[in-house]
Amino acid sequence: MDTAQQEATARARELQRSWYGEPLGALFRRLIDDLGLNQARLAAVLGLSAPMLSQLMSGQRAKIGNPAVVQRVQALQELAGQVADGSVSAAEATDRMDEIKKSQGGSVLTAGSQTTTSSGAPTVRRVVREIQSLLRSVAAAGDIIDAADSLAPAHPELAEFLRVYGAGRTADAVAHYESHQN
Repeated sequence: MDTAQQEATARARELQRSWYGEPLGALFRRLIDDLGLNQARLAAVLGLSAPMLSQLMSGQRAKIGNPAVVQRVQALQELAGQVADGSVSAAEATDRMDEIKKSQGGSVLTAGSQTTTSSGAPTVRRVVREIQSLLRSVAAAGDIIDAADSLAPAHPELAEFLRVYGAGRTADAVAHYESHQN
């Protein structure tokens, strides 16, 4: 790979980090490991072609263009966490992956059964990820930061919101969300 390609790949991975919290290669490898998948099965569940998944993992392509695919990624991340903590068995995980594969995405702010706590309320992390997904579906991280910079003098709280949710890490957004609940 020549220097220009290496620089383009590094830029793509940095964009992925800002949009998705980490490079997609690391995220997808973790899902493959945690859920016992191979790349072809992951691509099928997400609704991506195998070459597209490979391009996203390698940094040849930066962004997942389809918001429904982003939602499926988030659903798989949540499912992987449930498998890890033992609240979902391997057999249940297989059934849930089939449900995720069939999901069309719908509204970004809908809460399906896998996105709620036992009380029926959406989890904080899920709410935060949905806010991030919505913001990131309408603008790139750099554009969101530019908008935040423009708003900062007159509306510092709104600027902070845009920076944290539109271009920040999920953990920081969760902390922000929790600090603003009364």
